[in-house]
Amino acid sequence: MTAEVKAKPKSDLPLRLASAVVLVVLAAGALWLGGIAFALLLAAGGGLMLAEWIAIARKMPLGGGARSGLIALGALLTLAAVGGLWVVRDQLGFTAALWVFAMVGATDIGAYFAGRAFGGARLAPTISPSKTWSGLFGGMVAALVMGATLGDRADIQGVPLWIGLFMGLLAQLGDLAQSWMKRRAGVKDSGTIIPGHGGVFDRVDGLIPVAILLGALAFFGQLTVGQ
Repeated sequence: MTAEVKAKPKSDLPLRLASAVVLVVLAAGALWLGGIAFALLLAAGGGLMLAEWIAIARKMPLGGGARSGLIALGALLTLAAVGGLWVVRDQLGFTAALWVFAMVGATDIGAYFAGRAFGGARLAPTISPSKTWSGLFGGMVAALVMGATLGDRADIQGVPLWIGLFMGLLAQLGDLAQSWMKRRAGVKDSGTIIPGHGGVFDRVDGLIPVAILLGALAFFGQLTVGQ
């Protein structure tokens, strides 16, 4: 009698890569076109993210007042992030807006590979057991390199080029905040709309605080580009 060989679980990496490519193409196209195309992207992304935020908040063990407050906070943060991205793209142009997105993307990639390569102590085991201190610093360094490189190309002025280091930290704090919400709600992902990635909120959690801060700096004239 032959022993049964247990099949290995099928990897979802091809699906994740395909979804990521589609998302990048759509976002980059809208970012490049600007105007109504970018406005539609922000409206769709912001609406879906807020819907997922509300769904998570409703599953969290909170009192009625606290839940309403959290939902109101989600609406406020969504509007602020969408407004911040619009201000950066409208006032500073395509390359500056790409700089914002690229720093957050570099943070995710740097944190993932540094965490995998070096491992080490857990960053916040009760909130997100997979995150490590090495991943935190790897993400910050990746954001620093991307921010300085693309920021120089965009001729970003008003902030130091090493601001990417802080943006990398801020993006990961946004990620941890969302992880805390999901853990309290007892869910793994914020949604299922993006195959292999979960929901929109899962993809933009780190972008929210970065977009709000840089958008505010642009709005008040502290973040500019050279002529």
